Amino acid sequence: MSQFHLRRGSPDEEFPDLRRNSTWMGRILTPAMYRRQFNRCTHSGVIFDDVIRPGIEEPGDWCGPVSVGCVAGDAQCYILFCDFFDRVIDAFHQHKVTKQTPESDFNVDNLKGGDDLDGSYAVGCEVSVIRAVEDFCFPTHCSRGERRQLLSLARRALQWLEDELPGRLLLLEELNEEQQRELNLSAPSASQLRTGVARDWPDARAVWVSADGSLVVWINMEDHLRLVSSRGDANVAEAFKSICVSLQELEDFYRKLKHPFIWKQQLGWVTSSPADVGTGLRIRVHLKLQHLPRHRRLEDVLKRLRMCMDKTESPALYRVSNVASFGVSEVGLTQLVVDGVKLLIAMEKRLEGGGDIDELVPTQK
Repeated sequence: MSQFHLRRGSPDEEFPDLRRNSTWMGRILTPAMYRRQFNRCTHSGVIFDDVIRPGIEEPGDWCGPVSVGCVAGDAQCYILFCDFFDRVIDAFHQHKVTKQTPESDFNVDNLKGGDDLDGSYAVGCEVSVIRAVEDFCFPTHCSRGERRQLLSLARRALQWLEDELPGRLLLLEELNEEQQRELNLSAPSASQLRTGVARDWPDARAVWVSADGSLVVWINMEDHLRLVSSRGDANVAEAFKSICVSLQELEDFYRKLKHPFIWKQQLGWVTSSPADVGTGLRIRVHLKLQHLPRHRRLEDVLKRLRMCMDKTESPALYRVSNVASFGVSEVGLTQLVVDGVKLLIAMEKRLEGGGDIDELVPTQK
């Protein structure tokens, strides 16, 4: 790991080749910036060269620009290398990092709609949130011992959660093939291997599944914790409520264990990827679309809505989600997706009838 002294040349000799790098890191990093960061090192041993590598997230089919192209090894990276990270966050989320504390809102009653999407088009949804735990490196940099301690903490916190929501903890190394298929679990991706989150796989990786299937908690995967609420309908409001209730309970439990979730005044909740800072929230809706994906203005529409669209394995079924997680509250992000999905469905209906969608194209969000 980075605390072992590497034999390195000068900053000019070590500067990476960015000619084919289309990520935000590749666009933002300059030789002068690299020189400023070159000799800095966090308390856990993360150097700048550990940061500037391909990110965990993968760009979608219609996701506008590029991925962030970098990862943080620990929370201190966002402070020590702020000259770099703040610019990446500004560019990716289209929201400037300021001294103002990011807005937060978990009040489901403030959400307008979300339980009224047209079921002929919106056929499923998923709301997920990521959290990192104080005093531990992120999975991109943590040791085996840290990972095992994180699993132990998660086991204790989830046991408390089971008083309200029964469930069971499953270690990945003990799952059979059928269980892996049920959980849609696959081997580590090339991106996970590059960033180091798949080291010692599947040691100390686990998943907690509620008895009613309303909540899944992934432990030590791309991040310390990832809570997921999936539904076979498109009731985004109910999925969001499930996440809010469980997340706030887990937050209280971790605080009692003296290891609260990592929060920074200017960034909100921070995780290994700058793409997830702020809220760590992702809202995904599965849509049946025949005409809109072929329309010339789709990419422009999604950019204006600050949303992303991916193909799925099923023909004519697409997954849409928010791009940014920073600069908007949790309810605000959910509202953005709900309103955006309603507009996409209206456009699809207009195209089905042979009409034009130009007058429905929104202004830039």
